[in-house]
Amino acid sequence: MKNIIIASTSTVHGGESLDYLLKDLKVFFKDTSEILFIPYARPSGITHDEYTSKVNTVFQKIDKKVVGIHTFENPKEAIENAKGIFTGGGNTFVLVNQLYKNKVIDSIKISIKKGTPYLGTSAGSNICGLTMNTTNDMPIVYPPSFKTFGFVPFNINPHYLDPDSTSKHMGETRETRIKEFHKFNTQPVVGIREGSWLEVKGDSIILKGGLDARIFEYNKPPYEVKTGTALSRLK
Repeated sequence: MKNIIIASTSTVHGGESLDYLLKDLKVFFKDTSEILFIPYARPSGITHDEYTSKVNTVFQKIDKKVVGIHTFENPKEAIENAKGIFTGGGNTFVLVNQLYKNKVIDSIKISIKKGTPYLGTSAGSNICGLTMNTTNDMPIVYPPSFKTFGFVPFNINPHYLDPDSTSKHMGETRETRIKEFHKFNTQPVVGIREGSWLEVKGDSIILKGGLDARIFEYNKPPYEVKTGTALSRLK
């Protein structure tokens, strides 16, 4: 049974990394003291070692050890043996490219299908959807495919931002970009705001956190759903 947390972000404005989720993560990863970390997204271009070290410092607060997948000679084997997996944020193109390069996409999907707890934040949450096409990142590398895990039957837009009516910026809003996506694609898109997340248990998908989410369905006006809403009907 799938057991997944799909979080918009690791850091809510004004807070420390994952502090808004740590209490839940202690329960979420209760059956393991060691979490396999996938640092491939490399925020700001930091190394895998630097990223893993930063994340390890955070998880020490809940008595968990983090080990980077890059330190294993056989990443597929590391995934198969993992009792918990976390994929962090950064650049989604870099992340997906490395996942395909190391041929671990299917290994992760099999592991999560068997019930291994998976946490994704930002880029790591984007890849839980059907494709990565609703990422906010620049295409600085070219992955072999935009197809991702498909843990949920829709696409995800993490860090969803509402239009600022006081801004003098006259460019595209996030909503505009998602509507453009729907000119060429039909799957729904869930815009997750900072500090909120999706809790996936088997076929159940529930919005959690303090903020509503914005839902975009093909050929329909976008609409809001409140925290606690089930989203498993979206297809």
